[in-house]
Amino acid sequence: MGLLLGDIAPNFQAETSEGPISFHDWIGSDWVIFFSHPADYTPVCTTELGFTAKLKDEFAKRGAKAIALSVDSVEDHKGWIKDIEETQGVRMNFPIIADTDRSVSELYSMIHPNADPKLTVRSVYIIDPNKKIRATFTYPPSAGRNFNEVLRLIDSLQLTDGYKVATPVNWEDGQDVIVVPSISDAEADALFPAGYNKIKPYLRVTKQPNKVDEPAE
Repeated sequence: MGLLLGDIAPNFQAETSEGPISFHDWIGSDWVIFFSHPADYTPVCTTELGFTAKLKDEFAKRGAKAIALSVDSVEDHKGWIKDIEETQGVRMNFPIIADTDRSVSELYSMIHPNADPKLTVRSVYIIDPNKKIRATFTYPPSAGRNFNEVLRLIDSLQLTDGYKVATPVNWEDGQDVIVVPSISDAEADALFPAGYNKIKPYLRVTKQPNKVDEPAE
C-alpha cells in the first residue's frame, strides 16, 4: 500500500540542484509542494517548473515552498535549468532532487508498475509543517498539472485547519464556505457570529471566517 493522507512523509537524504538535503530538515516549519517529473529536458516539465518558479511569492504568502524531483543527475538538472529560465522567462528558485537510483521515487510511489517503468508519473504531495501528507494527486506523463489548483488546495487546507468549515465545489479564497456537519446549530451560532444560511440541516453556508470583519463594540 502506498502513502496515505495523514501519514508522515518519509524522510530521505538526496543531492539536489541546490546541494544536499535531508528532507525533514529542509521542510522545517513550512508547507511543501513536492512534485515529480518523468525526466529532464522534457517539454511539459519545462513549462511546469517555469510556472512554479513564478509562484514563489504566492507560495511564500502561504508559508509554503516547492521542491521537484527527476531521475536525472544534478549535472543534467543544472543544464535543464538554463533552458527553463531561457524559455519560460523566469529565474529558477527552488531545488530539483537528483533521484538517479530511483530510491525516492519508489519511496513515494512515483513509479507505477503499469506505467512506463523508465518514467516517474507526475505526482504531487502537499506536506504540512508537521511533516504530514495532507493531499496528493497523480497525472500521466503527458498531462501538465494546474498549479493554481495547488494554491487553491493549500488555501483550503489552511482555512479548514483553523475553522470548523469545509470548502464547497470550485471554492476560491474569499468565497462562502460550509459549516461542518459535526457541530450543532448552537455551536455554529457561537462560532459564526456573522450568521449562516441553513439550506438543509446538513448544508449550512457561511462567510469565510477569516474574511469577516470583526463586529463593532
